[in-house]
Amino acid sequence: MANYTYLTQSGYDKLKAELEELKTIGRQEAARAIAEARSQGDLSENAEYDAAKDAQGMLEMKISEMETVLSNARVIDESQLDDSKVAILSNVTIKNLKTGKEMTYKLVSETEADARQMKISVTSPIGQGLLGKVKGEVAKITTPAGAMEFEVTNITIG
Repeated sequence: MANYTYLTQSGYDKLKAELEELKTIGRQEAARAIAEARSQGDLSENAEYDAAKDAQGMLEMKISEMETVLSNARVIDESQLDDSKVAILSNVTIKNLKTGKEMTYKLVSETEADARQMKISVTSPIGQGLLGKVKGEVAKITTPAGAMEFEVTNITIG
């Protein structure tokens, strides 16, 4: 059974562009680094050559992982989503019941998660704890910082 990654259209396009850049520019730079290290003589004791080969291997591994993510990606049309309960691509406003502080997060796939943009992964502890909740419901979530309670105050899509 395939492990699907749900992405927005912009997230899919961004990942595809990054993959294309790695396949073209990234591979060219790796080949150039290997050629430069090779020109420095004896390969058996050439640390720069070994480092360049390792970097090439890491690049190919990243390309392979990104190809797997894209091949299992499912693009979600946000206009078709239901805003009655928290789901992937929901904008959910939560209130920390201990501090009274409100925050709004967008639940996204792991590949699109970015805390600075207030996008959290649906597989994170908070993301998992919020999935399926409705407005007014309290989510009890165990985080690395301990147990927390959040009230879902608003759910929107888009």
